[in-house]
Amino acid sequence: MCGIFAAFKHENVQEFKPRALQLSKRVRHRGPDWSGNIVRNTTILAHERLAIVGLDSGAQPITSPCGDYILTVNGEIYNHIKIREQFPDYQFKTLSDCEPIIPLYQKYDTDAPSHLDGMFAWCLYDAKRDRIVAARDPIGITTMYMGRSSISPKTVFFASELKCLTDDCDDIIAFPPGHVYDSETDKITRYYNPDWLDEDRIASTPLDLTAIRTTLETAVRKRLMAEVPYGVLLSGGLDSSLIASIASRETEKANAKLNVDEYDAEGAKNLAGIDDAGNLHAGGWSRLHSFAIGLPNAPDLQAARKVAKFIGSIHHEHTFTLEEGLDALDDVIYHLETYDVTTIRASTPMFLLSRKIKAQGVKMVLSGEGSDEIFGGYLYFAQAPSAAEFHTESVKRVKNLHLADCLRANKSTMAWGLEARVPFLDRDFLDLCMNIDPAEKMIDQKAGKIEKYILRKAFDTSDDPAAKPYLPDEILWRQKEQFSDGVGYSWIDGLKDTAERVISDEMFANPKPHWGNDIPTTKEAYWYRLKFDALYPQATVASTVMRWIPKADWGCAEDPSGRFAKIHEQHVDA
Repeated sequence: MCGIFAAFKHENVQEFKPRALQLSKRVRHRGPDWSGNIVRNTTILAHERLAIVGLDSGAQPITSPCGDYILTVNGEIYNHIKIREQFPDYQFKTLSDCEPIIPLYQKYDTDAPSHLDGMFAWCLYDAKRDRIVAARDPIGITTMYMGRSSISPKTVFFASELKCLTDDCDDIIAFPPGHVYDSETDKITRYYNPDWLDEDRIASTPLDLTAIRTTLETAVRKRLMAEVPYGVLLSGGLDSSLIASIASRETEKANAKLNVDEYDAEGAKNLAGIDDAGNLHAGGWSRLHSFAIGLPNAPDLQAARKVAKFIGSIHHEHTFTLEEGLDALDDVIYHLETYDVTTIRASTPMFLLSRKIKAQGVKMVLSGEGSDEIFGGYLYFAQAPSAAEFHTESVKRVKNLHLADCLRANKSTMAWGLEARVPFLDRDFLDLCMNIDPAEKMIDQKAGKIEKYILRKAFDTSDDPAAKPYLPDEILWRQKEQFSDGVGYSWIDGLKDTAERVISDEMFANPKPHWGNDIPTTKEAYWYRLKFDALYPQATVASTVMRWIPKADWGCAEDPSGRFAKIHEQHVDA
């Protein structure tokens, strides 16, 4: 991950360059390792680098050998080795996993992003055609925004975060996932079109537990592509624990051959990534490191300890106080660029933990986002009236991940120059699991099918005494705990109590006129909106925010905390 900024067709680009560099500097927290920029014609591309792959030669923007194509990328391309092999005559200048995007564009034009397996947001400037092409990964794991200015109507701006655009643009959108922009048509079009995106098409593929397991294992293996120390975020819940368990196994296998294949026969450094045989080539720790955070004695901390001991990771446990969390709220909202209650609740502990992790010398972590959307793991899914409605809600949640959990995972970690990778949102895994008959995913407590039953069952080795278990049973079958709950129930209670003191009844009864129909329904939400407005007073910015709430017409409580779900073991009434 890195930070990018681009301005296409700026009428005074040389005069604008100092300003552009200052705007790019606003996302230097995302890429503290190096800065670069290139001006060509009336376009400037800037880059703030976090070096994870191609450490010695992967600085950006990257130019083609002919100099006509200039690329700035935020993200990771997991199939870059295979792409390189498709272009034996192309003279690659770096070991960067991003450079193969250039020959892909030369061959496939605006269809290039459909050939990428990874998380990315990039801008490519074609100097010969005075054209810019921009694309974002299929789900929106990597953030990107697009802006326009009425003062300079021909200019199109792109940036990794809103804060780069707010002062110069009066029209800003979150660049849609799975889409590509072409300046020649001035249109954004969808390149990612799996059949499961249709909310009205109900999936019907029979369940294959082995395929779920092997596809997720491959997804984790891909994401261990790195030349720097890495780890896993471990909450002790099902999702992060499975990722940690698989990563521990894959790290052990990769390290067994690390000294053998790090360099080729001529002494040149080999590429990091997955080869055609599916083998991982990467550097990092000799043992996996895991990281957890919570209030003292939080449920997540206790569970994470058990998992770390079981899988043999070197475990780092961090705690925070309610006061430390409250003190961080302004910084969290500044970096997250949202006022959504769910996102802020969950992002604050993740934000604090990311700072601790980066201080320990780690640049990349795996995380468990996406599983709850794919498998209907939020406890309110138990109230789905039918399998068809369950599936439709699941598809909607996945399609909105870029405004919720992906945004949180990306910006909470990148605030400190730490990259989070999310195996559950692997393209192959999504194609497999989003096409499973939703009847298999339904929560049925009477039948013993708790939330995410089929994911749990896929990694249940109890039927095979010779198999090495992935997790202890108490973790494999632990009830879903939303991260903002699992770090300690008093965290959310403390936020609510503080908001009650800060926001008077009179204030709450008089929402700000510019909020329009987007009126906070709780004092906590009102408090966050005031903080957001103080940081981002521009009216256009709020249009990029989505509020995450359970499905009201299923009879769910509006508060997103899992404790308000009827089936939660610590259920409380709304």
